[in-house]
Amino acid sequence: QVQLVESGGGLVQAGGSLKLSCAAFGSDFFINVMGWYRQAPGKQRELVATITNDGDTKYSDSVKGRSTISRDNAKNTVYLQMNVLNAEDTGVYYCNAEGDRGIWYRVSFEVWGQGTLVTVSS
Repeated sequence: QVQLVESGGGLVQAGGSLKLSCAAFGSDFFINVMGWYRQAPGKQRELVATITNDGDTKYSDSVKGRSTISRDNAKNTVYLQMNVLNAEDTGVYYCNAEGDRGIWYRVSFEVWGQGTLVTVSS
């Protein structure tokens, strides 16, 4: 079983910055892609950014240029640095990880974190 633990959410003023962290815990697993998604009130969950094990990144247009996703493979941890925050960045941010696990044979998995709330005040 692989579990994700997120941290770093909170209340921030518009124009400010925030850094989210997400660590994966478990045994005998390898993560290919880690990412962040968010869900604003009354809206569907949407992609924010993803990063592969090789460091390839992808960003949504809404955060591109003012956010940076990074990863520490040794710690199985992904970070999301967000700058110049605005009200549209408010929402619950979910960490996601896809990979495989197992000793004798590998089984693919996808897990989600419990979510961390980010509130941007104007």
